[in-house]
Amino acid sequence: MERDRNVLFQGAIPENYDRYLGPVIFEPYAEDLVLRLKDRKLERILEIACGTGIVTRRLRDALPATTEIIATDLNPDMFEVAKVKFRGGEKVSWQQADASALPFPDQSFDAVVCQFGFMFVPDKAAAMREAHRVLRAGGVVLFNVWDSLDANPFAEIAHTTIASFFDRDPPRFYEIPFNLHDSKLVRELLQNAGFEKIESFVETKLCRSKSAKEFATGLVRGNPVGAEATERGVNPEDLIEAVAKRLAERFGATPFQSTMRAIAWRAVKSKSRD
Repeated sequence: MERDRNVLFQGAIPENYDRYLGPVIFEPYAEDLVLRLKDRKLERILEIACGTGIVTRRLRDALPATTEIIATDLNPDMFEVAKVKFRGGEKVSWQQADASALPFPDQSFDAVVCQFGFMFVPDKAAAMREAHRVLRAGGVVLFNVWDSLDANPFAEIAHTTIASFFDRDPPRFYEIPFNLHDSKLVRELLQNAGFEKIESFVETKLCRSKSAKEFATGLVRGNPVGAEATERGVNPEDLIEAVAKRLAERFGATPFQSTMRAIAWRAVKSKSRD
């Protein structure tokens, strides 16, 4: 079956993602996510949708050197960029994996961590069941999702500006990362998978970039939008200029500063249930 183009992060996308979006929108939430694991004894961690290793690096720095981290992503090009952030001997291994069909035995991990990844999984119920399956009793799943588009003006601006360049069927990439902000739905997914002690935390953070132009470059070339535009005869540089202009008009050109909002979730696998 052909994969949805909106989940294909390959070619030049990973480097642009890491360079232009990593420090701006992903690092602040990576710090928040990893802090939520403190005071837990963790021998083995699975990271789903590790991307370019932004959370992976923070996990490795925060946890004892003996803790084993298995970092997975659907797109190997992403973790090829991540690998250079680690020294030989650090206990991190990399593996391609689909979150809805994890290639690991039951009860293999003390924690499953995922930053902004479950939104891209078509079968979210299966992904939650798989996270539950591979956790040991008492293990924790910890992940975050973006709040709605209107709570994240950088994304709303990118989405509407990019769409204006297309007469029909505009790129729908930005609909995907912001499709899991319904807290009632997420709670039900976790409960149906067998999790308990379900908690959520709404986190608003500053979204800062050296310039609106740099940020716009990431918003177009750090995901599949740029490649789709090229295929459809639209110059990605024109998209970047237009997005940068809109961002700068609203939040400043150099530096750019706005706010962003995400929701972190934490849940536990019951000790009395497989």
